[in-house]
Amino acid sequence: MNIKDAVQQGVGFGNLDFLAKQVVEGFISGMHKSPFHGFSAEFAEHKVYNQGESTRHIDWKLYAKTDKLYTKRYDDETNLRCHFVLDNSSSMHYPIVKKQNLDNYNKIGFAALAIASLMNLLKKQRDAVGLSVYNSYYDYYAPEKGSERHHAMLLNQLDMAIEKPVERKGTDTYTILHQIAEKLHKRSMVVLFSDMFQISSESDKLFESLQHLKHNKHEVILFHTLDYKTEINFNFETKPQRFIDVETGKYLDLYADNARVAYKEAMETFTDQLKTQCAQYRIHYVPVNIQEKFHPVLTRFLVQRQKFV
Repeated sequence: MNIKDAVQQGVGFGNLDFLAKQVVEGFISGMHKSPFHGFSAEFAEHKVYNQGESTRHIDWKLYAKTDKLYTKRYDDETNLRCHFVLDNSSSMHYPIVKKQNLDNYNKIGFAALAIASLMNLLKKQRDAVGLSVYNSYYDYYAPEKGSERHHAMLLNQLDMAIEKPVERKGTDTYTILHQIAEKLHKRSMVVLFSDMFQISSESDKLFESLQHLKHNKHEVILFHTLDYKTEINFNFETKPQRFIDVETGKYLDLYADNARVAYKEAMETFTDQLKTQCAQYRIHYVPVNIQEKFHPVLTRFLVQRQKFV
């Protein structure tokens, strides 16, 4: 069954493992058109050759096919450690979706399936994976491991995050990131999926926590996850509407057309500031539109992974 068949037969997000495998298979099959040409053929067996390394393990047959240098990987090599961090605050459950599938999902659904897909890629590489889920408190934490049982346990937690929306839960990202920095005792990639909606006065605290991770030699990727149709472009119907803050319950009645210009300017300022601060602290900032497919997320992750290993 392929992704199209899964959608037609109503395979929902209750089967993340199956959907993640389909996303990854589709991604790898298209690699011959991407900068990773040749990488998928021996995905779990090779890594990119870095200048200065021994040429002893270069796969010359693969070089003849791809015109790129790869070295063979062995089981006793030091593998990557990756810790995924999922923002499970109320705003991540926007927009409201009755039944999530590959044609219709919200931010938490997109982020959870993206993480499951990245976990599948890392599993092929025999890398260790951990997971944190949080909102206004630490909801779940699992250290980095590579076993099948551990993988299944993390998928179950991602499923639970999707299926059980939290009500009136804010975001305490900076506190959680400080705690993760203290828990991670070995150099790791830390991958955060969040819409980054927080009280503006807490921005400095947030980047202090990100700096804490960088100080501990971890590589940090922020996938800034948003619904661009409404959260960036403010594309709503032209009629009076009530806009409710899902984390506080406060509301505002207005015409979308009357507020669109001011709103888009405010969001542009917000995202520009976020990009600038990430660049300042050497955080890899990746804007994510949930209306788009998962391939940009997987591609950007692999680029950073190759640099990290």
